[in-house]
Amino acid sequence: MLPASRTGQWRACCGRRGRWASRRGRRPIPGLSGLGKSPTSITELSHRRRQLCSRVDPKVTNPWIKIRPRTLQRSVCSFPCRARLENPCVLAYASVGTKRVRSQIKLGRVFGIEIGLHYSWFLIAFLIVLSLASQFRAADPEWGPGTILALALLTGGLFFVSLLLHELSHSLFAKSHGVPVREITLFALGGVSQIERNPTSARTEFWMAFVGPLTSAVIGVVCLGLSRLLGTPSTPGYAMFYWLGYINLGLAFFNFIPGYPLDGGRILRAALWWKTGDAERSTRVAARTGQVVGALFIAAGIVQFFGGAGFGGLWIAFIGWFLLQAAGESYIEAGLTRVLAGVTAKDVMTRECPVVDGHESIQILVEEKILRTGDRCFAVLDGDGLSGLVTTHEIKNLDRARWPYTTVSDIMMPAEKIHTVRPETPLKSALEIMSRENLNQLPVTTNGHLAGFLTRARVLNYLHSRMDFQG
Repeated sequence: MLPASRTGQWRACCGRRGRWASRRGRRPIPGLSGLGKSPTSITELSHRRRQLCSRVDPKVTNPWIKIRPRTLQRSVCSFPCRARLENPCVLAYASVGTKRVRSQIKLGRVFGIEIGLHYSWFLIAFLIVLSLASQFRAADPEWGPGTILALALLTGGLFFVSLLLHELSHSLFAKSHGVPVREITLFALGGVSQIERNPTSARTEFWMAFVGPLTSAVIGVVCLGLSRLLGTPSTPGYAMFYWLGYINLGLAFFNFIPGYPLDGGRILRAALWWKTGDAERSTRVAARTGQVVGALFIAAGIVQFFGGAGFGGLWIAFIGWFLLQAAGESYIEAGLTRVLAGVTAKDVMTRECPVVDGHESIQILVEEKILRTGDRCFAVLDGDGLSGLVTTHEIKNLDRARWPYTTVSDIMMPAEKIHTVRPETPLKSALEIMSRENLNQLPVTTNGHLAGFLTRARVLNYLHSRMDFQG
């Protein structure tokens, strides 16, 4: 059987007869009734929750609402995650809705922007070097294995430098116009620039997108010029700069395809925004265009694969799938921006904050609160003020043998290191903080006193309610 606290929580969401109901008045929610009686085990409770997240009222007519709840959850958990992706085959300026790609290997800082690598980068680097070695061997077998390998490694390295320069051009322009940039990460699909908020004008958006392909085009022209100066077509230097020149020119041209979230799609969005004055509508139109482009890429890749192109055709289809997903999530994000307009943290936060004594041992906290209630985050109060925050993440990092002898105060995150918002903070701004800092919950405080908690689950519940009741 479920603990009493869990049964009470279930009944708060359901009517006495087990019908799904709203918290206000326990009225049945349209389209979500008939899910059965109250659960009798944690497993059944989890199953019911999955059922809830897979049911959407088919009568809902809002255009932004006609989406799968799982897609909605991905968008909320990373909203509004704006990023630019630079790829050997896809140089895109995209919103990644599933997960933000974080640097796992730090390389340093350039102009104050942190540069790092994701582990998946080593895969694409290996494939590029392997492909270059094969091309150079076919171009002149007399160069020898050592020369070919060294040339492939050098060319591949310079190629990623050119991608980084492309990405830096976006990021430096953004910083010069007051748009903060968190980091640049190179990974399997190229590079991601973590831009923390959107441009405030169509002009800034246009030039922020245009400067990337322009940088690639300049690099391409310079490399072709160097290939002419450094020798004849039979020399390694000529082969290296010739390849770098044409690949950068190709990437610059590719990026002007008006498919959101490619740079060309961003340029299209900026032009529509400038003409109509409606940023949200421009985003929706550009995102739909991006979905069409992505579908065309998938079709072209499949045709090429069955036509004998092999892996190359599959790669094009994969690029199309990526564009299709990114454009779709950007469309959803635009709708969320409109829905969240005017909503503050106070409107969505929960005032029932689980509190724990800082002198309490971790053993008691786990056995008497976490395992019984399922809560994963607790506020540690000092009088009425917030002293700190402890979550299951800190507890998992502590050796289990030390639980009886370690107090909550010993492992909690102190208040001065906690990101907080005020009750009047717009919900969109609060979600930006949660996404940027990868937080699952955000304390809401007033003059240092804890007023409530804003959680991703709470935001999802709010959006599901809008989906059910707003026509």
